[in-house]
Amino acid sequence: MHLKNLLLPVSLVSLSVLADVEYTLTIDQPDHHLGNVSVLFPKSAQAHLDVKLPDWRTGRYEVLDLANGIRYFNATDHEGKALKWHKIDKSTWRVHLDDPSQVQVTYQVYANQLAKRVRHIDDSHAFIDASGFFMFSDPFRQEPVKVALDVPKQWRSISGMEFAGNKHTFSAANYDVLVDSPIETGVNEHHKFSVDGREYELVIWGEGNYDVQQMLDDLKKLVKTGSLIWDEYPYQRFVFMVHATSGARGATEHLNSTIIQRHRDTFAKREDYLSFIATAAHEFIHTWNVKNYRPAGLVPYDYLNPNYSDLLWLSEGSTSYLEDYLLLSADIMSHDEFFKNLSNTINRHLDKPGREVQSAAHTSFDKWINQGGDHGLNYSTNIYLEGSLISMALDIDLLANSDGEVSYRDVHKQLYNQYKLPKSFTSKDVKDILKQVSGKDYGQWWQQHVDSPVELDFDTLLDKVGLEFTYPEGAKTIASLAVIAKSEGQLLTLQHVARDSSAWQAGLTAGDKVVAFGGHHVRDSLVDSLAYFKGGDTVKVDFIRRDKLMSTKVKLEQDFDKQKRIQALASPSESQQRLFKAWTGITHPKAQ
Repeated sequence: MHLKNLLLPVSLVSLSVLADVEYTLTIDQPDHHLGNVSVLFPKSAQAHLDVKLPDWRTGRYEVLDLANGIRYFNATDHEGKALKWHKIDKSTWRVHLDDPSQVQVTYQVYANQLAKRVRHIDDSHAFIDASGFFMFSDPFRQEPVKVALDVPKQWRSISGMEFAGNKHTFSAANYDVLVDSPIETGVNEHHKFSVDGREYELVIWGEGNYDVQQMLDDLKKLVKTGSLIWDEYPYQRFVFMVHATSGARGATEHLNSTIIQRHRDTFAKREDYLSFIATAAHEFIHTWNVKNYRPAGLVPYDYLNPNYSDLLWLSEGSTSYLEDYLLLSADIMSHDEFFKNLSNTINRHLDKPGREVQSAAHTSFDKWINQGGDHGLNYSTNIYLEGSLISMALDIDLLANSDGEVSYRDVHKQLYNQYKLPKSFTSKDVKDILKQVSGKDYGQWWQQHVDSPVELDFDTLLDKVGLEFTYPEGAKTIASLAVIAKSEGQLLTLQHVARDSSAWQAGLTAGDKVVAFGGHHVRDSLVDSLAYFKGGDTVKVDFIRRDKLMSTKVKLEQDFDKQKRIQALASPSESQQRLFKAWTGITHPKAQ
């Protein structure tokens, strides 16, 4: 979707036409997270006008019930006379019209959902995702819009949208562009830079241990890497928004910007900084994958209902996979850091019993209802984890079958070229592209890896590119219970018991509070508590359930004190070296 194709030249139409739907947000009670919204809709000759607030926001496939923050709804006609209205569902207000008229609706918004990256107002800023603030009406969804902010004098307003007349007013081609172009307004730090003729901005709200110059240097490197996958950039201006805050983490992609949230003290350490810049890479990739090509079921967005797709693993998981490729190619991440990240992804996959139950296609469709916790780990997986590893397997398979000439990047290049919005694509379309770029029918591969719970042979996959997945030197065997436990006072509370493990078979379950193993009172961690024993020992476990002391016997499993890690083969073959470079963009670390 190109903004330049959606916005009409100002010289051809008056500004009043460009602002057919006018939004005003007034923030005069920021301490209480309150804002007042006014929306002026064009003249309507219908018997009623339905105005709606989205039930979810783009980039988060979860019903958020955003209408719960709306109060004091009111509607008037072009003369200011009150119009009758009533709600017809939880997110829709029906305004009744006796005569054709413009309609102005006003209401109050409670904005205290920072962690959901949808709406937040306080004394220092406001983060404005239109889905949480601004109502729309279907007859005018494709009309141009203007947004005016009435905010404290010292605040600065930034958005991927264009300014419209003053520093707190923005314009967009239609509601869909507005809802995908958040606004950050408040006391913030603001930087601009240019790369290859495109304009970029970095705006930071909050104080933290970040190094702005390092962020700018690496973002400049990052944004040059889009051409490693795609033939063109879908924007001329892009805004990186960063919240250095407390109690909120995560990020969301948008049409012309991204919002990244991190704890204010998680920027300085190398591991923390890599997490930040990897998130920036992830959201940057989304500018193509999701914001400019996305699966059927998500085109167009239905803001009041779940948007189902069996390809969210490709939208999110492939993006997670490709982010490290960009960082590695840009020399922002070292090959050792790349290996460590991939190792962590594989280990998380192997530690999740749900991988044996739910396929990537299934978890994509069920993203709207999938839960975390003990049951989720045992019976579900997620679009990021499975999608990333399926993408890796597909990438290496394509490279190996073409002697390094064809990669998964070619698939995404063709998805952008052939299915740019307003088009959309299906699983069949992706398989057709796979055949186009490789000459191979991937139908059976897709059935085994996407439509069925995936089973990956990591040793064989990694060997093709000159790597191995093995325990690090010095790893020692230890006793294991195949559970996740949290120390609480003098007890260890079980948070997860792996399905079909010996602990599961012995009847232990999440929520049990372990008192002792083999008569020894538990220590501060599970590892320390089991240090008395070895794998294969049968021990008595004393625990509390429903405030009653109980016990069972468990045969301990054997594990290692360190997880497997990816490392480079000491003497890779020429073929392995060639495929490694085609895969990562860099030379194999043990190249001869």
